Amino acid sequence: MFKKQKSFLGVDIGSTSIKLVELTKKGNIPYLVTYGYGDRKLSDLAKNDSSEITHKTAAFLKEIYKKSGATSYQASTALPNFSVFTSVIVLPVMSEKDLVQAIQWEAKKIIPMALEDVVLDWKIVETIKTEAKKNYRILLTVASKKLVERYVELFKKADLQLLSLETESFALSRSLLSKDEEVAMIIDSSALTTDVIIFEKGIPILNRSIDVGGLTITKSIANCLNIDFHRAEQFKRDIDILGNTKVPQIIQDILKPVVDEVKYSLNLYQSQTGKTVTKAILSGGSSYLPNFDTFLSQNLGIKVFIGNPWDRIAYPQELEPVLTEIAPRFSVAIGLALREID
Repeated sequence: MFKKQKSFLGVDIGSTSIKLVELTKKGNIPYLVTYGYGDRKLSDLAKNDSSEITHKTAAFLKEIYKKSGATSYQASTALPNFSVFTSVIVLPVMSEKDLVQAIQWEAKKIIPMALEDVVLDWKIVETIKTEAKKNYRILLTVASKKLVERYVELFKKADLQLLSLETESFALSRSLLSKDEEVAMIIDSSALTTDVIIFEKGIPILNRSIDVGGLTITKSIANCLNIDFHRAEQFKRDIDILGNTKVPQIIQDILKPVVDEVKYSLNLYQSQTGKTVTKAILSGGSSYLPNFDTFLSQNLGIKVFIGNPWDRIAYPQELEPVLTEIAPRFSVAIGLALREID
């Protein structure tokens, strides 16, 4: 009766910030133990020495961990989507032993690196049945061994036990999509990039990244209006994107490549599968842009919602205002923590 409930950390090492969430389970319900957040110094990220960046990031993670009051040392983290190669292949149904060899053979044809230099993972998405035969649709996920080793070293330096390393796509699926979701899109817009991901039953089938994020918008406002960065950031947060003044037009112009990329992804997916995406979920810091969801919905012709990763999590009621405010930023971290307690 008095056995201590285990808790786990989800740690999101973002481009410009680190987010940490500690979850436990009470009955069958995930429960928030604590969370932490901190912005990374851009001067540190600009350094060329990767070992120095790893050292400083580990030190900063230790600082956030301590300030959050977290107690678990067991963590999961994720590789950024833009650093991971993914592809869907189709192979005939066969024994697992033969399938492993066939996947290795197919991977050599499409992976832009030598197999000995990468970590290769795969997952069967579905079995396609035709009159003549059965085929597997298989998702390949490939990451550089050097990148994986860097993350392992980072957590070792931070005195945390790294239990699992996955991609941000799977973490987002876990925190924002229901398990029976047929087809859905997540648009995850961070400080530096925007990821466009289409999921089938929680598995990321199509994944594309574009180098437009929150910082891109802020810098454009600052340059066009000749104001400092902090004032431009406030303008971005306060002014309705659907307005007809100068600032909304600047933001809309910057977001045009994102809209074009989403449209391209929707058309590509439909042409390849014959399936239709009917809704998109927003995640990441840029979800805060006033009326961003309405702007995208009008331009894409589909329903767009702001995701709330806390929906599956129980927490003290008095924390609701602050948790609601930071929700879009914590989708990946929450999804990572959920991995170990689901």
